[in-house]
Amino acid sequence: MAGRTVRRTRSGESLSHDRTFLRRGRSALAGVLLAAVLAGCGTASGDTGIAVPTFPAEQSGAAQAGREPIPIALPTDCVQLMDPEQAGALFGQVLGSVSVQSVRGVPEASVNRTERTACTYRAGGQAQAFGGARNSGPVLFQLNIGRYGDTASATRQWQLNTNAERGSATASRDITVGSVPGVLVERPDETTLALVYGVDTLTFILPVAAPGQTRSAAETLPDLAQRIIPALTPTQPPSARPTPAAPPTAPAPQAGTGAAGNARGTT
Repeated sequence: MAGRTVRRTRSGESLSHDRTFLRRGRSALAGVLLAAVLAGCGTASGDTGIAVPTFPAEQSGAAQAGREPIPIALPTDCVQLMDPEQAGALFGQVLGSVSVQSVRGVPEASVNRTERTACTYRAGGQAQAFGGARNSGPVLFQLNIGRYGDTASATRQWQLNTNAERGSATASRDITVGSVPGVLVERPDETTLALVYGVDTLTFILPVAAPGQTRSAAETLPDLAQRIIPALTPTQPPSARPTPAAPPTAPAPQAGTGAAGNARGTT
């Protein structure tokens, strides 16, 4: 405390001048020491010049664990293309009741096909979803994907396949899904959508009796394609990689049931 320091006795009299001076000297020294301590504390906690702690790059990268580069190859698991729960929502199925089966095909050198993946999405009750009969329910839709050595080979095979599909169709027409060319082929028991996208050909097959099917095939198949195509973009070689299209907003789930249909198609 600044100024004159006075300590009073029990009788109310002040201390002598010499003793008062000695007290003042001690108080001044204590004040200097206290100011130094406080100044030191202020520097430690408020100096903006103190460097912010940093961490090695490998520790920073640990926060992004699991975000490894996407392989330049077709996914071996169809869940990477569309989660069964998303498929179930699109077809109005009970949560956890849709399963997907993935089958890897073999290359075909004669047409420059390097890979093939087939996906079958099925509906069913909870017992089918979590029991041994997981892949025995009615088919929601099927997808066959063929990957080729270059875009020219993919386009050529797509044209051959769609010409063959048109031959046995009750109706067919050219359509575009975003900027992706396709052919919609209708038959009494199913509708097929064949697309060519970069180095991939995609064939979607929708049974007429697909459970929960409340929209027309002409609406459902392009909607499915727009959701799956973006997942294929980063798996294609950079030199042949098309511009990805944003997937559409998921529609409100629709409840429904139905019997399985026969699926076919070429890719």
